[in-house]
Amino acid sequence: MTDRVLAVLGTGLVDAGRPIVRADDLGLLRGDGIFETLLVRQGAAWLLDEHLERLAGSAVRMDLAVPAPAEWRALVATALGAWPADAEGVLRLVCTRGPEDGGDPTVYAAIAGVPAETRRQRAAGIRVITRSLGLSADFRTTAPWLLGGVKTTSYAVAMAVLRDARRRGVDDVIWLAQDGAVLEGPTATVVWAVGDTLHTIPADTGILEGTTVARLMAEAPGHGFATGIRRGTVDDLYAADGVWLLSSVRGAAAVREIDGRECADAGLTGRVRGALGLT
Repeated sequence: MTDRVLAVLGTGLVDAGRPIVRADDLGLLRGDGIFETLLVRQGAAWLLDEHLERLAGSAVRMDLAVPAPAEWRALVATALGAWPADAEGVLRLVCTRGPEDGGDPTVYAAIAGVPAETRRQRAAGIRVITRSLGLSADFRTTAPWLLGGVKTTSYAVAMAVLRDARRRGVDDVIWLAQDGAVLEGPTATVVWAVGDTLHTIPADTGILEGTTVARLMAEAPGHGFATGIRRGTVDDLYAADGVWLLSSVRGAAAVREIDGRECADAGLTGRVRGALGLT
């Protein structure tokens, strides 16, 4: 069974173990690039149009030339054509600024299997800790050079805080602003329920606007939920009837514990996943 697929813009399918990035690529040297991660299911890239729209928005913020949507779709189709139609996968679309001395951007689509740990977190839920991002909830919107809301390849801080979490025996992190306001996870969006109302954090805090949470908020009314977008605190999460971290591949991961304190569970996770269409 194929376990990895790689398609490069202008080349097509290549050996997934083949080097395709130059040593002076600015995406490698400086994290100067953007990407999107999508779930592959039933032979298709889930929410592809939404991810391409967000990718284009990130490109504008980064002053980065990216392929047209039709080129991305063709590249994705090439990669999907080599991936088993009945297998879930993780699809990454990547565009870096390219070589340091100029030239074309580096653009590729890669598919790999969904990690076993991701599947475990879907099924069992997750334990998280909170960590300060060191900024106010309003600062990133007044400092565009911090690239709040942009999905860049510069993920060193996110990976460092996740390593810290795992050293402490938990699965994930929820970032907090200096005043204690909830922001987002390093790779996920926060959602919490109060009764049958689902809440998430507004984009004016500088968070990345999640494609998965946008789908949930659009579909939730058809599954008996009301929705709200507002700022929240950890106390709001403790008082909630359910808390989830949402991301493209993991879907809705139920938060079982925050900073060692057990979270309530009103049995809403199945309905949330149903609203996403990921049951």
